[in-house]
Amino acid sequence: MERSLWIKIGTIVAVTLICIYGIVGIPKNQKELVDNFEKNIKLGLDLKGGSQLVLQVQVQDAFKAEADQVIDRLKTEVKTAGIDYGSFDRNEPTTIETADKIEIAVKGVPSAKLGDFRKIVTERFPDWNLTSTSGTDFKLNIKTTSALELRKKTVASSIRTIESRIDGLGLAESSVQQRGAAETEPEILIQMPGVDDPARIKQILQTAALLELYEVQEGPFASRDQMMNQFNGILPMGTKPMRGMGTQESWFLLKRAPVITGRDLRDSRASQDSMNNSWVTSFVLSQDASRRFGAFTEANVNKRLAIVLDNQVRSAPTIQSKITDNGQITGAANQQEANDLALVLRAGSLPASVIYLEERTVGPSLGADSIREGLYSGLAGVVAVVLVMLVYYKKSGINATIALILNAVILIAMLAYFGATLTLPGIAGIVLTIGMAVDSNVLIFERIREELRSGKSVRAAIDAGFSRAFLTIIDTHVTAVVSSAFLFIFGTTNVKGFAVTLIIGLLANLFTAVFVSKVIFDWELSGNKKVTTLSI
Repeated sequence: MERSLWIKIGTIVAVTLICIYGIVGIPKNQKELVDNFEKNIKLGLDLKGGSQLVLQVQVQDAFKAEADQVIDRLKTEVKTAGIDYGSFDRNEPTTIETADKIEIAVKGVPSAKLGDFRKIVTERFPDWNLTSTSGTDFKLNIKTTSALELRKKTVASSIRTIESRIDGLGLAESSVQQRGAAETEPEILIQMPGVDDPARIKQILQTAALLELYEVQEGPFASRDQMMNQFNGILPMGTKPMRGMGTQESWFLLKRAPVITGRDLRDSRASQDSMNNSWVTSFVLSQDASRRFGAFTEANVNKRLAIVLDNQVRSAPTIQSKITDNGQITGAANQQEANDLALVLRAGSLPASVIYLEERTVGPSLGADSIREGLYSGLAGVVAVVLVMLVYYKKSGINATIALILNAVILIAMLAYFGATLTLPGIAGIVLTIGMAVDSNVLIFERIREELRSGKSVRAAIDAGFSRAFLTIIDTHVTAVVSSAFLFIFGTTNVKGFAVTLIIGLLANLFTAVFVSKVIFDWELSGNKKVTTLSI
């Protein structure tokens, strides 16, 4: 036997062993074999059972936040330029459809400074259109292209944050993707295989987790009215009211600008307070935030600092000494609550609130039925194909069967190595791949038959058959792979599962139908130098 043939056989054996290792590893017993298989082959929601959630992103919240930032920046800019003004205000869009109707009203710009004001808005705020409503009043409207970009950015940022939170829970097989167009239907589809009670996850996902630390000016007050009465209905400049968290009503008067925000966090972890054994959420600040926080706390010893979470005062401890890079959030009822808060703080705050449109739970029994029916249909297809190949192509049908089995092994192994999730459409892709694999063998075998009829020797007919069928096989596989790639790019989760298995199966088929089948024929002919007939 030629040395090159041994190398080819060694390559096939090596690929087979690598694939088997990817599927089941090196099991020591039958139980470990099954456990490894279940661990490596991840099943989707339709097979394993689990929960599916559809969230709608309230993009109007992002537009309001953007307008508030513009107002704050614009106030700073006009103050620096020495331009007086009467007031800045914005409207309150309440629905997704009216989000881009956000409008900022500016009143009382002095006539002598109108040109300077226009210049500031034009140069510093290019995403907004400025329109004069009277001699000294203006309105700013966000541009259409900028509004569209903000919508897309808000949905994309929400998906990233939700993915981080779900990954932090250890739900690695879950999928988070956009459903519908961000312009009209800013919806997010979440699928969580193996999760049959999504209540805790819903709570974590819906939490905005916006952390801010403010200097406390006054409070707490028993009610908002009591606070307003103390200041004769007019709050001091640069302050804002904030309600306390808890069943008993309380209000605080805080500095308007926060000292630290959630964006300044470097890490967050749940820990146990050594003093009273209660669970707290500890956070660590970034280097820049540590310097700012250290300077602030050093200058405000014995004053109170409000820890605000989602626009509610969680606690207002007194600053005992200089604090630099860490702090604690108290009030957690148990370890899980402290862990959940730490998780959402690490993942970051959502750019807009979300509401739930749909919640669906698939029981594991339905998934088991899908697996069983899928396996039955796949096995029936394989058996039928093998029988046809054996009857029609005789002993050469064994060649095709070996290539077919190896194709399936490679496909499943690649799913395991890539960490892909197998869904019911994925099983359909595997069944279709079986047909494509046999189709390649049919092309090759029929070409070999034609070469034998033309009078060529067995060895020459095999070489010519593989050589001339190769371009046709490449052509059909490339077109199928390109089509599947578009399905993966633009399809939903289920369609993507189908596309992934089909692409992997097609690429594996190029190896098995062309390379493996040819090596089998060469091995059969290697020991017989004068072969005059071929069972095909």
